[in-house]
Amino acid sequence: MAVPDFQTIMLPLLEMLGDGMEHSLSEMLAGLGARLNLTEDDLTERIPSGVQTRLYNRVCWSTTHLKKAAIIHNTGRGRFRITPRGTELLKKKPQKIDISLLNTYREYIEFRQLSRPKDVKAVELSLQPDPTKTPDELLYESYEAIRKTLASEVVDTVKSCSPSFFERLVVELLVKMGYGGTLEDAGKAIGKSGDGGIDGIIKEDRLGLDVIYLQAKRWEATVGRPELQAFAGALLGKQARKGVFITTSNFSSGAKSYVDTITSNIILIDGEQMAELMIDYNVGVSVAATYEIKKIDSDYFIEE
Repeated sequence: MAVPDFQTIMLPLLEMLGDGMEHSLSEMLAGLGARLNLTEDDLTERIPSGVQTRLYNRVCWSTTHLKKAAIIHNTGRGRFRITPRGTELLKKKPQKIDISLLNTYREYIEFRQLSRPKDVKAVELSLQPDPTKTPDELLYESYEAIRKTLASEVVDTVKSCSPSFFERLVVELLVKMGYGGTLEDAGKAIGKSGDGGIDGIIKEDRLGLDVIYLQAKRWEATVGRPELQAFAGALLGKQARKGVFITTSNFSSGAKSYVDTITSNIILIDGEQMAELMIDYNVGVSVAATYEIKKIDSDYFIEE
């Protein structure tokens, strides 16, 4: 049989993880190939871009959706395990697992809302074309949905890294954005302060005419006003004017309003914005496919 769509793959994938053990992505691909009676041609068939096999691509999408419903979770890079919720779901012996079923879970609904483009109507993940929209509109909406999903995956991955790795990631991101001079120079400053809520110092420009103090928190909990007050106090002690507070979570309304009332210029970057910047500056992500959209060159056809 041909490789099923990513929703059809969800149930057999979860059944594989039903033993409660940790499984690698490669184990899951091999196991699904056998369960679905896929031929060698099926297993090697690639998506149109040619960068991935169709099975790999669809399994990755399936795991993403199951994770967002808290039915499975990552135990490491490319490794997965069923959650208690997933075990309970299997006990109900569902005939299938699809988006309609996942929409009964609060976490998944929140994920779908996050994945929706803010300025256009949501792209339905069933990937059924909307006959009222042009191909250009559908392409844009699909791109935005993929980007939002990637951003969510980036945040989840960063949260699984160590605090020291996160600090280095923050420095690399700022260097890619044009701050700090070289990565080597910036790396010398990060992690050396350890003073009153300051995790590192980075040059504002290549000449080092001013510096920016950093606070990097790999957190799940919301960052509140007390954390911002401690950081602002540390800046004051250094007679510093500029700081960046970056976190994998988010900031409370009290924290946001506090930075507007102080003389120091503190920039807040939450997990969603951090992921967007990482995507824009190619930190921790790579290009999977490139599509060129071309139009007619009217000038070419003008006859003298």
